[in-house]
Amino acid sequence: MDRAEKAELVGTLAEVFKTSNVVVVAHYSGLTVAQMSTLRKQMKQAGASVKVAKNRLAKIALNGTDVATIGSLLKGPTVIAYSGDPVAAPKVAVDFAKANERFVILGGAMGKTALNLDGVKALAALPSLDELRAKIVGLIQAPATKIARVINAPATKVARVVSAYAAKGEAA
Repeated sequence: MDRAEKAELVGTLAEVFKTSNVVVVAHYSGLTVAQMSTLRKQMKQAGASVKVAKNRLAKIALNGTDVATIGSLLKGPTVIAYSGDPVAAPKVAVDFAKANERFVILGGAMGKTALNLDGVKALAALPSLDELRAKIVGLIQAPATKIARVINAPATKVARVVSAYAAKGEAA
């Protein structure tokens, strides 16, 4: 890697660290290429990304960002998972770590808040933004449906009474 490529990588990483809501750092030593490909695919499906970068360059890119607290975690063969959704990257990382014991989550950061392993697991247990939006829409929609039923009920009852009188008149 020449100097220009390194500078470009540092710039890219700095942009990632500034725009991501959550960053998870893990060791990936001993994972096969197929396992790493699976991890990348799962992250992409969840709306997150994975990057393997030299720790020295990543530490340079961390300067001046909110997630600078993860600098101490960048030792050894590390992988950086990040996402705009605060739950996506931790959820995929924790699920992947359960299936692959060689994938070890070290910690991470959400904004200026440093996260240890338990913090990352706690974030992974939360529902995603899409799930929360669906719940909110459901809560908003439920009262409207109930109101429509209550408003339509008297009209339905009046129609039944009129129809009963009509049927009674025809029978007589």
